[in-house]
Amino acid sequence: MSAIELCRTAELGGHSEVCSKCGLVRFAYNSCRNRHCPKCQGQARAEWLAARQAELLPVPYFHVVFTLPAPVAEIAFQNKQAVYAILFRTAAETLRAIAAVRKRMA
Repeated sequence: MSAIELCRTAELGGHSEVCSKCGLVRFAYNSCRNRHCPKCQGQARAEWLAARQAELLPVPYFHVVFTLPAPVAEIAFQNKQAVYAILFRTAAETLRAIAAVRKRMA
C-alpha cells in the first residue's frame, strides 16, 4: 500500500523532460508500477475489461457462488482434487436442476 500511496510523488524520485523546440522543462515523478495501483494500471485495466466485455454473449448473466462449510474446506485443503471434483460436479447438477424449471429462470 505504501508504494501506491507514494506513486508519482517526489518520494519515488523523478526525471525532467525538456522540449527541444520551445525549451519548456517539465518534471515528471516516477510511478510505483504496482499492479494494483489505479494510476499505473488504470489504462491496462480498462483495456482488459473492454476485452472481457467483448467476449460476453448478449444475454443476462448471474453470479452464483458455491461455498464449502469450514470443516469441509479444511479437508479440501488436503484433498483438493477429490473435494473440488465433487464440488464442481454437484454445483453443475444443481444449476442444471434449477435451469430445468422454466419459472425459476424468468
